[in-house]
Amino acid sequence: MGKFVINTTATGFTFHLKAANGQTIATSEVYTTEAACKKGIESVKVNAPVAALEDQTVEGFATEKHPKFEVYTDKKGETRFRLTAKNGQTVAVSEGYASHDSALNGVESVRKNAPDAAVEEGK
Repeated sequence: MGKFVINTTATGFTFHLKAANGQTIATSEVYTTEAACKKGIESVKVNAPVAALEDQTVEGFATEKHPKFEVYTDKKGETRFRLTAKNGQTVAVSEGYASHDSALNGVESVRKNAPDAAVEEGK
């Protein structure tokens, strides 16, 4: 089972969603309060299982309604995804993946791990 780890930074709080093997599959923005960070985690838990997939790497892709996973190519040519909530705000982002299939596997891992993931305090 996956877990969310909350970390304190110099400017606030972030979370990392980790798979059962310990690998980070998604991260958050920096939140100013721990309470806001925990709300972000709840948003991922609620939205990930029902989010549509909008693959922006495909020519003529269909625009989906929020919540959704947006799969896109970054400036380095790597494939990434972001999860947007019902209100359109980004609540989690991925690392850059070398392959499109790896990014899609990351999306599925978030869908699988987020809903029941425990929440832990990090460093």
